[in-house]
Amino acid sequence: MAKLTLDDIADLRAYERERDDFRRSVIELKQKRRVALGPVITLLFENRDTIRFQIQEMARAEKIMSDEGIQVELDVYNPLIPDPGTLAATLFIELTSDAELRTWLPALVGIETMIELRVGPDQEPVRCVVDADHEQQLTRQDITAAVHYIHFALSPEQIAALAAGAATLASVHPAYRHETPLRAETVAELERDLTGQ
Repeated sequence: MAKLTLDDIADLRAYERERDDFRRSVIELKQKRRVALGPVITLLFENRDTIRFQIQEMARAEKIMSDEGIQVELDVYNPLIPDPGTLAATLFIELTSDAELRTWLPALVGIETMIELRVGPDQEPVRCVVDADHEQQLTRQDITAAVHYIHFALSPEQIAALAAGAATLASVHPAYRHETPLRAETVAELERDLTGQ
């Protein structure tokens, strides 16, 4: 999947003209690519459209108009567009109260290294890898961040297993053991990412 360039990011006036339709299509796309994993974690499998939307919305909210400013956003978010054979996801720890933050964020230290995608009839585990560009900013000793960026690298055999059988997303963190079977529409989206479509 090609990375985004300055030419892919519309200026603010042009984006306003397309925003309603683009936003509607990305919301629909994200519904297929979002996976709830237990009570407080959600993963969004990113692709070129979700990342373009993220950058366009950041530019709109922050009124970024210079090429240099947009390039900074491209440099931050382009690593989340998956290369063929890989998947990229944003892991959200979704907490709504101060008490939940104080309970869950210390308990979930290391969660960003303990997510598995289990593929095929044998449910072979593919462990995630933390996005190197964000690891130093988001990983701490005593408390975790509410957002992490992770990747999965699948072999050709694992990609074939994903296409041929069931897939499950799982957390193997000692304080948060949950798994969720992936819907067929989510598996289809992931297959497109893995094959570079």
